[in-house]
Amino acid sequence: MSMTDPIADMLTRIRNACGSKHRRVDMPISKMKVEIARLLMETNFIRDFKTIDGEDGRPVLRLYLRYAAGDQPVIRDLKRISTPGLRKYVGVGEIPRVRNGLGVAILSTSKGLMTDRQARQARTGGELLALVW
Repeated sequence: MSMTDPIADMLTRIRNACGSKHRRVDMPISKMKVEIARLLMETNFIRDFKTIDGEDGRPVLRLYLRYAAGDQPVIRDLKRISTPGLRKYVGVGEIPRVRNGLGVAILSTSKGLMTDRQARQARTGGELLALVW
C-alpha cells in the first residue's frame, strides 16, 4: 500500500517517539527524509541519524533523538504545513520566524532543502514543508 504523505508520516513518528521518551526511531528511507534529518541534526534537534538495513532487507532511516535535562525532549512540536492536497509556497519575504528564532522552518527550494535562516540568506523562497520547535 502506498503512502500519500511520507513527510507527515516521518514527523508523526518523531512526535510519537518524543512523547514516549524513546531514544531512537526508525522509518522507511527516502532522499527527502535524509535531507530533513540532516537539517534537524545541523540545528541540534536530533543527536544523529544513519541508514541501516531493516529486518526485511530494505534500508531504514534511524534517528537518535536528543533530550534536555530532566528527560524533556528538545523537539517540542512538529507541524506539517504544505500537504499533497494543499501546497504552501512562500517568497523570501514571507518565510515565517518560528517561535521568534527558537524554532526552524524547513523549506524545499530550487537549491535544495534549507532552513528558514539559510533561505533568507540565499534570498530564495520555496515550499514550506514543516515547522519544528
